[in-house]
Amino acid sequence: MVNFLALLAEFTAGDPMREGVLWTNLSRCEISRRLREMGTPASRHTVRKLLRKHGLGQRKARKKKSMGAHPDRNAQFENIARLKAEYLAAGEPVISIDTKKKELIGDFAREGHTHTQAPVETLDHDFPSAGQGKLIPHGIYDVARNEGTIHLNTSHDTSELCCDSIALWWQRQGREHYPHAKRLLILCDGGGSNAANRHVFKEAVQALAECLGLEIRIAHYPPYCSKHNPIEHRLFPHITRACQGVVFHTLDIAKQFMEKAKTTTGLKVTVDILTGIYETGKKCAADFIQNMRIVFDDFLPRWNYRALPQSR
Repeated sequence: MVNFLALLAEFTAGDPMREGVLWTNLSRCEISRRLREMGTPASRHTVRKLLRKHGLGQRKARKKKSMGAHPDRNAQFENIARLKAEYLAAGEPVISIDTKKKELIGDFAREGHTHTQAPVETLDHDFPSAGQGKLIPHGIYDVARNEGTIHLNTSHDTSELCCDSIALWWQRQGREHYPHAKRLLILCDGGGSNAANRHVFKEAVQALAECLGLEIRIAHYPPYCSKHNPIEHRLFPHITRACQGVVFHTLDIAKQFMEKAKTTTGLKVTVDILTGIYETGKKCAADFIQNMRIVFDDFLPRWNYRALPQSR
């Protein structure tokens, strides 16, 4: 026990912000080996008991600390909860959207393990030039139906891609499930292809409202709160788990494994390929601001607004 405590004292660090929170970077095997060298042999099983006795467990760092808190954070969360309840009660569609982490297509290693009959060998460097492009998975989560849709593209993550993805979801799933819908509520964060402060996104949403013939309401999550977006914990983690360790040699392989994502609560996932070519750096039309049919709410208008089709 003396040698064990001495070893821990040398290789254990603490959290200066939380008294009593400790961790060690030594594995059980390494501790066992070092104890044997110190003259007190202990098996890995014994080491595990000793670690547990002293409150040292195996843990993974969790992204829980917010980088900031906007003063209107809680007010917007309450507003989103009210809107979501209103639309769901009326049988109107509510979707959560976001772009999942981009992946390289080609012979590149990915996190996780798979069961194979032979070793899996990949390139030793992740140089994009050695692959076939970058995979962009745009996701849509139907809150009421617990259904996810992933649209794969290899171009660029733009507002146009975002709205084309929503349009394709509506044509293939949404219109069938909500035949009488007049409105669509979209929950999203405030950056990326659906940035709250970019007119190019609002222009794309207005075009989408025209295309679908629906009033489209946008509700952005406040800054630093994207993890609260339903798609982030209802769909994306299960897509990640279904693809762990799989090498995305081609777009079709990525599609095949993403479609296998499911949960015990009945999550269903559909994956399609979006073939469009999307250019970055586009700006909205010169007269868009003067002629736009975007109606901003009186309450937190920068995060809450509606795009109206021409017929409205």
